Amino acid sequence: MTTADAPPRHDTVLLDVDGTLVDSTYHHALAWHRAFRSQGIDLPMWRVHRAIGMGGDRLVGALAGDEVEERLGDALRDGWVAEYDRLIGEVSPLPGAADLVRSLTERGFLVALASSGKPQHTDKALEMLGIADLVAAVTTSEDAETSKPAPDILQVALDKAGGHSAVVLGDSTFDIASAARLGAPCVAIRTGGFGVDELERAGAVLVADGLVELLHADWDALAQASPPERASDEPPVP
Repeated sequence: MTTADAPPRHDTVLLDVDGTLVDSTYHHALAWHRAFRSQGIDLPMWRVHRAIGMGGDRLVGALAGDEVEERLGDALRDGWVAEYDRLIGEVSPLPGAADLVRSLTERGFLVALASSGKPQHTDKALEMLGIADLVAAVTTSEDAETSKPAPDILQVALDKAGGHSAVVLGDSTFDIASAARLGAPCVAIRTGGFGVDELERAGAVLVADGLVELLHADWDALAQASPPERASDEPPVP
């Protein structure tokens, strides 16, 4: 491929927050598990974990069915927020998080945090990371009506950052599908508890063990990647 034929360079990196920049995946799983139990719904923890990464507007129905969503959805989401608030003091940044954001900005990328978390939780994560001066935009659950794996929150983050196209960095199959529906390649890290094989099958263009490894990734190549066609498939929830 000649330079003239090469696809345009993605100018923005959109970063998921929970499980990607801060080590909160299992705290969210525990919070949801406790919220379900408080309403008399006893789900195995592993099933709850497998749904972390999709938005709370979808998670209840995916795990417990439409009838539970209709009857208890709002109460369960309120319970999850209350339980996570009790755990958030135990959450910490993942190794390399701030360094990677700094490195990406030095490479000339716009960087935005494409979070669908609650505003107070995203604010706390941003405070932990100490990167507020490095990011061009931050989103929360209030910025889009439909959550991952829909692409809405990613589109809002891209627009707010002033970018044209993006590479997405996330930790779940839901991030990969959301990115593909935006037309963006997704780099995945294993910190969300998904296996290498399933992240690759879902369509990640690169799978890394963690953020430190990505400090040495070929971001010039990633900035010209495209998502494989299969990446837009709806991720299964056991």
